[in-house]
Amino acid sequence: MDVIELLPRLHLLRFPVGQAYLWRDDGELTLIDAGPIGAGRPIADAVTALGHTPRDVRRVVLTHFHEDHVGGAGEFAALSGAEVLAHRLDAPFVRGERPGPEPRTEEWERPLHAAALRQLPPGPPLPPPSLTELSDGDVLGFGGGARVVHIPGHTDGSIAVFLPAHGVLFTGDTVAAAPADGTPVPGVLNLDRALLLASIRRLAELGAEVACFGHGDPVLSGASAVLRSLGAAPDQPTGTPASR
Repeated sequence: MDVIELLPRLHLLRFPVGQAYLWRDDGELTLIDAGPIGAGRPIADAVTALGHTPRDVRRVVLTHFHEDHVGGAGEFAALSGAEVLAHRLDAPFVRGERPGPEPRTEEWERPLHAAALRQLPPGPPLPPPSLTELSDGDVLGFGGGARVVHIPGHTDGSIAVFLPAHGVLFTGDTVAAAPADGTPVPGVLNLDRALLLASIRRLAELGAEVACFGHGDPVLSGASAVLRSLGAAPDQPTGTPASR
């Protein structure tokens, strides 16, 4: 796992499949997403290497239920005691109560879907010991007041997390960066692409300066303008990543 400082308060944790973000408020930390199965211990080790303890991570906010984002959440919560949070519509899948719906893939997306599944570790994720359900407009106690933004399309319960005090936005897989050249693109492997594009247009209106994606390099300046251009994307993008 690679640990990359993006801002003095923000680190990117990059796994072989997927990535997560670690936000710092003085001595208190928040994890956005938790990587695939097996990521719990590497996340704890990264937190320690940065001069903290796993128990300094007070919460894990999940942007959606896909395995490359929730796989390490239960593992890390067991190590740290962190609260795990997800939108109420994705919560049953995070808890492991039933399998989540498969994406409605177009023909051009099917190779991406197959490649993503091959890269993920086998087996179901360990469910978190408990789960706090979120709704649109909730404000969380980090980053000067982190706003939950419901952005359906990739999954029904996909969320973004916006820190207005810092201009930082976490988009989950609603937006990604293409692996070939880092160009931001609308997310793939969605339940409803038209709804996803509408969600991107909503994100563009937040005025974010920094946008942190579920896959690929973040945009560290001018994020709102980038998102505004993506909201008018064509039905079938090119150069998209195999995000899940």
